[in-house]
Amino acid sequence: MNERGKIRHVERAQQINDFSGLRYGTITPTDLDGVIELHNKGYIIHEVKYRNAEVPYGQRLCLQRMVKDFVKAGKKAIAIIVEHYVDDTSEPVDNAECNVREIFTTNKEGEWEWRPTKTPFKLKQLTDAFIEFNNL
Repeated sequence: MNERGKIRHVERAQQINDFSGLRYGTITPTDLDGVIELHNKGYIIHEVKYRNAEVPYGQRLCLQRMVKDFVKAGKKAIAIIVEHYVDDTSEPVDNAECNVREIFTTNKEGEWEWRPTKTPFKLKQLTDAFIEFNNL
């Protein structure tokens, strides 16, 4: 039996996905590093970047639209950008321990925005807080 959340075939996970044949005008696929679907009630989407690497415009737009679409469908949703500092590319990146850089959610006025966290969070901490706050 495999441990949940662990990559089963490391050698396959290291293969590069070539999206070059899937171009539609200026649109090409983007990848997402993690999505948690919670009991048909909510979605937590996260993207991991190395250090302060920028999130490409199209990927950011995709995350924003996914969150808004989930919310329109009556779900709770959040997108989270996290970063890691693992220099050795042969070492795994523990997503739970990645530092939260910013989140996409609504502000007090109900407007959507990307905002940095006010206090340092690890992805696991923020995910747990989102689940608890939204009773998911």
